[in-house]
Amino acid sequence: MKYETDVIVVGAGNGGLTAANELARSGLKVILFEKHNLPGGVATSFVRGRFEFEASLHELCDVGTEENPGVVRKLFDKIGLDVDFINEMTLFRTVVKGVEGYDVSIKAGREEFERSMLECCPECGKSMKKLMKLLNSTQEALAYNDKKHGKPNKLVMLMRYSSFLISASHPLDDVLLSLGFEDKARSILETYWSYLGVPATDLNAFHYFEMLRGYVKAGAGVPRLRSYSISLGLAENNFKNGCDVRLNSEVTGFIFEDGKVIGVRVGDDEYYAKEVISNIIPHNVANLAGSENIKEKDKKLLNARKFGVSFLCIYLGMDLSVEELGLPYTTFVSSCLFPGESFLKTKYPEIYIVNCLNAVVEDATPSGTSSLFITVPVIPEYFMEGVTPENYREFKNEAALRYIKDCEETLGINVLDHIEEISVATPVTFARYFAAPDGTAYGYELSRWDGLMARMLDKINRFSYDRLTFCGGHGASGDGYGVTYLSGIEAAEKVISRLKKQELIEDIKQTVKNTVSGKRRKKEEN
Repeated sequence: MKYETDVIVVGAGNGGLTAANELARSGLKVILFEKHNLPGGVATSFVRGRFEFEASLHELCDVGTEENPGVVRKLFDKIGLDVDFINEMTLFRTVVKGVEGYDVSIKAGREEFERSMLECCPECGKSMKKLMKLLNSTQEALAYNDKKHGKPNKLVMLMRYSSFLISASHPLDDVLLSLGFEDKARSILETYWSYLGVPATDLNAFHYFEMLRGYVKAGAGVPRLRSYSISLGLAENNFKNGCDVRLNSEVTGFIFEDGKVIGVRVGDDEYYAKEVISNIIPHNVANLAGSENIKEKDKKLLNARKFGVSFLCIYLGMDLSVEELGLPYTTFVSSCLFPGESFLKTKYPEIYIVNCLNAVVEDATPSGTSSLFITVPVIPEYFMEGVTPENYREFKNEAALRYIKDCEETLGINVLDHIEEISVATPVTFARYFAAPDGTAYGYELSRWDGLMARMLDKINRFSYDRLTFCGGHGASGDGYGVTYLSGIEAAEKVISRLKKQELIEDIKQTVKNTVSGKRRKKEEN
């Protein structure tokens, strides 16, 4: 069977749900296809025994407060999504092992952030003032760029926002060194790098500072009813706005005509649309489109891009309360001050994150229990080396045990004797669940040549499928759930703009046609 609609959205992940919501709100006929039986992608949860675990998303950056909303809260307000957030004002505890190691906690809130940094590193006062000034300059530069609709005056940028240009074109570690930070302070400030999956020696400073600023503003925004409340809220809004949401409906191919994407195949049916939005990664789109429909430029870009990190996630249901565990919400653990790229290119990276959800959401688990999850950023080709279907279960259990024991030794807690439920996810799990190549969590690696600024400013780094727009973590802003929602909004706005322009062109053509026909009739009558 063949069907027609205005816009098709492929994938009901965070970006796809948001894009479909915006399109439907504008009055367009939209069909959203999702291969799973539930919407949300990795913004979902699963149950083991008495415990409900977050699959991946557990907090959002730059949520802000009701009185001083951040980007995410403003975005949700705009699309009519009511989410109950709790602001966790301890940014993180970070523990570095070894002779030069430390165990410190950093607070959110501008003054508290500066104060906690000075308590840890009294000598960094001048450098902190420079950093905070740089964060302000970055915000002002972004505001100016938005005001100029992404086309700022180059001379103004150079004269007024030169510090922004420096941070936007240099790695994080280089910029912090230029600000005069000593080793310990620099190491603490770089703690969040594993959230973006790129070591500080390669990570774009501007990108990192934007994330840090969002966290410093009002801490981490933790959804009280888990991330799935966001996904369900978006799905409900889609239904209310008239979007046709098709679950258990996997797109098996993209339909092309004269080099343009005109629809998709779902089973034996064909669906045609004026525009298509993809929440699935471009590599998968290429596989579903057929090489004959992919432009040579896009093939080169697909071959050049590297997939970002994946994760080993260990979900633990504990028969201890959060008070008995004595852990904060987020603890970063590392074996050295500056874990670089070589740190990830190993079987078992010696850096991981421990989260205790009950430290923020007290009733996240039954009384007297708590939920822990250990997240290890890994590069699949190194982490999964030598793993076969036959030894996969043994490997997975050994990897989990390795990090649980290290957690016990480093943080001084007893985990093994108090595990009631356990589940372990590897890159294979994520690859199977949301069909991401190598189980990559965020799409493409944010390298120096393919970082945030390069994607925003360089059209060479963009895919050029006609009438197909991408949204999701593989987009310009890369990693992070907040920017994924934003990517959905931006994709929808681009499509709406193009359709309005096309409608205007058709109206003009029709007007011209009617005018010419009218003149011909008059001429014939005369």
